This record gives sequence, structure tokens and C-alpha cells, in this order.
Amino acid sequence: MPTEPTRELPVHPDLRQLKNQAKDLLKDWRAGNAKTLAEVQLHLPSPPTEPKLTDAQLVLARAYGVRSWPRLVTACHVVDAIWNGDLAKLRELVVQNPKLLQESALGRPQSNWGPPLSYAATAGQTAVVAMLTSLGAADIQYAFNRACLKGNLTIARRLLHSGATLSPGLVMGPCETLNGTGLRFLLELGASVEDEHGDTIAPVGLVLQTYTRHAAGKHECLELLADRGVELPDTPPMALHRGRLDLLQRHLDMDPQLFRRTFRHEEMFPANLGCHEDHTYALHGTPLAGGTLLHMAVDYDEFDILAWMLEEGADPNAKADVDGAGFGGHTPLFGCVVSQPYRANVRGHERFAGLLLQHGAKTDIRANLRKALRFVRDESEHQYFSVTPREWGEQFHDQDWVNPAVMRMLA
Repeated sequence: MPTEPTRELPVHPDLRQLKNQAKDLLKDWRAGNAKTLAEVQLHLPSPPTEPKLTDAQLVLARAYGVRSWPRLVTACHVVDAIWNGDLAKLRELVVQNPKLLQESALGRPQSNWGPPLSYAATAGQTAVVAMLTSLGAADIQYAFNRACLKGNLTIARRLLHSGATLSPGLVMGPCETLNGTGLRFLLELGASVEDEHGDTIAPVGLVLQTYTRHAAGKHECLELLADRGVELPDTPPMALHRGRLDLLQRHLDMDPQLFRRTFRHEEMFPANLGCHEDHTYALHGTPLAGGTLLHMAVDYDEFDILAWMLEEGADPNAKADVDGAGFGGHTPLFGCVVSQPYRANVRGHERFAGLLLQHGAKTDIRANLRKALRFVRDESEHQYFSVTPREWGEQFHDQDWVNPAVMRMLA
């Protein structure tokens, strides 16, 4: 098997779709499709000259990081039973194969959803959690962590009574997902504000730089951390991070040119709050360093703040700084095209583009951009020269980050 999967298995895989994918793979394999042959060679080093459907199923399972097709089928049945709350079916599967209690519910070791108990805790399936606990599931602590990460407090309380503890670094889960409910719950229980290594600023750094895009949850998490003694600087970028229009208004009163100002990466993500100096760790689609508050509002899904700034006279065509190598100069509209919000399944980002266009955003502004993504298969830097917002989306090297609805608006 390969060291890592080449396909991304959905959290809730559909067995019918997987069967169709296996048939398509077999068809392309027999037709000599170069991409398919490369995938086959990677996952089946000695492929048969006359492949059958079972061969294609094996390749597909391994491409998803699962050791065999039958194990992938079992994973689909387990996951279906959890989501459907089908206790009888799940009990039958686990009783027939007790190892399923310890193995990843999705059948692939790398899944952070964990074994069935942790998967059910993440999915908010209280009755399933109760049954699996009674059957002797051992991942009580991890399931508790996942329940807190998702803010599933009824399940979290049950798992506390089953032996879970407030382990160091527990707050990092809800800080990653920007789940204020889970973070508040842990803090009220007495959890310490630190990561597993005792770093007390790591939680706020994670809140500021997480891949998650959930404005209200982010605001709540930052206020909870501030209430626990974290000192947040009184700067315009931090006011935006906190969703504090009152603070932004005060900064605007002191500096009428506020919306024209651009901000360095270090101003948006202070190192003394646990943020990385490496820009790629900020997990954006379109570069943000050197941008204005409008660029930040687009990237962080702060629609109300963007609308307020535009009503206050902010220029929808405000350009980011151009660095010494000639990269930059992009407007907020670029961030609507290639965005972390879209990647994080925060759909509806086209309303940002619509609002900018209503206020006069131009679609023909050109910029030079370079971008390296993080935690994806291709982490190399790619460069784009003299592209408009739409060309930025057309040429971007990872189309999973490109918002098709915005692209249609710019067509």
C-alpha cells in the first residue's frame, strides 16, 4: 500500500458512489488512460494484464487509504449505522467483528474521526455513544476530545462520567474549530488555557490562524480567552478578528484613512500570540499579508464588517502592497475567487463578491500573485503574472479552492 492516500475519502462515504467509481476506474484502466494507469501502478505494483472489477475495487480502496475493498464496504456500513442511529445494525457489525471497536470507523488509520465511538461523539449521536460505551469501546478520552471540539456537551458529560479527564491541551480542539460552546464548557470545568506542551499562547494563535472560517465562533473564542487573561492588542486587525465594530469605529475616528492602510503579516498575526511567521501557516487562499481590512474581512467571512466599511466609504478596489519582487497589488475581489472560506465549506461567499461589485469593484484589475498552500498534496509555490480576478481563479493550481459561483459572476 502507498504511504499515504491519493484520494480523499468523504467523512460519510456513499457505497453506491464508490461502486460506480470502481466501475469507472476499471473502464479507464482497460482503455489505457495514463492517469488511471499511474494510480493503478502506485497502489498495485504488479497489476494484471486483464483487470477485473475486483482489481479496480482493490485499487480504489487503497487509493482512499483503506487496505481492501471489503474493509471499505464495512466502513460504509459502520458509518451509515452511526449517522442513521441504527443501533441494531451497528451492534451486529461490532459483535461479529470486535476489532471494529478499535479501528478507525472509516477504515483508514489516518482519519482524525477515530474509531466508531469517537466518530459517533463527533457526529453528535448520543444513543450510539451510549451503546458503544456499554460494549467496551476504549477510546473514551479521544471521544471526549471530539465531543468538545464539536460542542456536543451532552455526549461530553456522559464521557466524563465514563472516565474521560481534562487532559493538557484539551482546549486546542474547540480553538481549532472555533467552537465557542465547547471552549466555554471546558473552561468552566477548569481546563487550563494551554496546548499539550504547556504553551499558554498557543490556543489564541490557533484561533487566529486556523483553517476554520466561522466568524461568530471566532469572536466568542477570542472573548473567552481574553476573559481568561490573554492580552489582545488594541489594533485594527485584532478588532476585526474579534468582530468588534465598536473598536473599529474608534480606530476610524482616530484615523480617517484607516481603510486605505495596509497591514503586514505580523500586524495581522502577532508572533507574541503564538502565530507563525511563515505566511503559509495562516491558511489563506489568496495572499493576505500587505492587504487592507477589506481583504481581511473577505478572507475571514466577516460580511457585516465588510458591509459597514463599504458604507463608511472604503474603496472596494483597495490594493494590497506590492513586495520587492513585484508580487501583490490585488484587490479584495481576488479573495472572493480563491478562498479558504470556500475550501472550509463556508458556502455563499459569492455574496461578498456581489457586495463588492455593487459598490464598484472592478473586474479588470491585474496583479502578480504567488501562493504556496499548506496541508495539501502540492505545497510548492506557484506564481501568476498579470492576472485579473477571474484569470486568478482559472489558473490557480488547486481548483478545490476556487469558488465556482464567484467565477460565474465574473464570467
